[in-house]
Amino acid sequence: MTTEKLKNGGKKSRLAHFAPLAVIVAVLAAGYALGLHDYLRLSMLAESREQLKAYVDAHPLLAPALFMLLYAAAVAVSFPAASVLTIFAGFLFGWVLGGALVVVAATAGATVLFLAARSAFRDTVRRRLGGVAGKLARGFEEGAFGYLLVLRLAPIFPFWVVNLAPALFNVRVKTYVAATALGIMPGTFAYAYLGRGLESVLVAAARSGKDLTAADLVTPQITLAFAALALVALIPLVIRKLRATKDM
Repeated sequence: MTTEKLKNGGKKSRLAHFAPLAVIVAVLAAGYALGLHDYLRLSMLAESREQLKAYVDAHPLLAPALFMLLYAAAVAVSFPAASVLTIFAGFLFGWVLGGALVVVAATAGATVLFLAARSAFRDTVRRRLGGVAGKLARGFEEGAFGYLLVLRLAPIFPFWVVNLAPALFNVRVKTYVAATALGIMPGTFAYAYLGRGLESVLVAAARSGKDLTAADLVTPQITLAFAALALVALIPLVIRKLRATKDM
């Protein structure tokens, strides 16, 4: 009887670990089912820009709070709208305030996802890591801040992938939060700045009926700047590896 209770207790414990991630997946599925992704497009901003601006002007405290809540929720459930919402922030609140709101909200949402995924997968994955994979995991854990900073600065992997990946390793929450907030700042303020001067582009898009996307606004210069920032952040990691090799 005692053994059976222990087994049932273990199963309940495992289910409890997966519950937060299950809720996130359910919310993401519900968002798609309700067609919320159709509202998070630049073309929608073009159509509703006057109403949104009027709401922000009428509610200077509530509007930023609601925006941060929406942004954090979108990031937490990995809804593909980060770039567009960041441009929204620059357009509605100005690039400085809008960028600051996004940094806080995105970091909060990413941390929620990180904690949910860590609760669900970390122990299972770590038990199965061995050999080269285990060494890579230990290397990531030892230089977690630097690796995360590079991953955040370099626009190579989707935002949700970088949110989830550290959950598979023994990365401290404060390290994750600090690297995320610092790493997303350049890209966030760049996208918010794009939104700051978007009025004429939105008007032209609305008149032409063109479905404007974030990719239409990103220049090669911005992409190269992100890559350069990632390379700069990578330098300390390379130096550390070279020193470790010499010591051996």
